[in-house]
Amino acid sequence: MHKITPEIRLDDDEIELSYIRAPGPGGQNINKVSTAVKLRFNVKESPSLPQEVKQRLVRLAGKRLTVEGVLIIVSRQYRSQEQNRQAAYERLTRLIRQACEPPKTRHKTKPTLASVKQRLDDKRKRAELKRQRRELDTEG
Repeated sequence: MHKITPEIRLDDDEIELSYIRAPGPGGQNINKVSTAVKLRFNVKESPSLPQEVKQRLVRLAGKRLTVEGVLIIVSRQYRSQEQNRQAAYERLTRLIRQACEPPKTRHKTKPTLASVKQRLDDKRKRAELKRQRRELDTEG
C-alpha cells in the first residue's frame, strides 16, 4: 500500500515493476545486473483515483502514457535497483499529487486605461507613418 495523499492510497496490485539493464555507470556490473526499473500504472483502470484526478493525470503524463492508459515511468539514474525503485515510486507520487491539485480558475481582467491609451497612440502613429508614405508614392 502506497500513501499518496491522506485520501489516496495505491494498492501494490495496481503497480507493476519490471527490471531492465540500464546504460550508464555501473562498471562490470552493467552487463550482469538489471538495475533500471520500469514502473507501469494503469491510470484508466485504477479504482484508487477519483475521476477528475485521472483526467488531470492523463493530461500531465503526456508521452509517458500509452494508448491503453498505462503510465510508464523508467528510472535508471542510480547504480542500485533499490534506489531506482524508490525514485520511480517518488516520481509517480509527485505526478499524482500534482494531478490532485485543481487548476486555478482564471479571472477576467480589463486592460488598464493607460495601456489602452498607449495602444491607441501607437496605432495612430503607425497610421500616420503609412499615410505619409502613401503621399510620397503618388507624386512620383
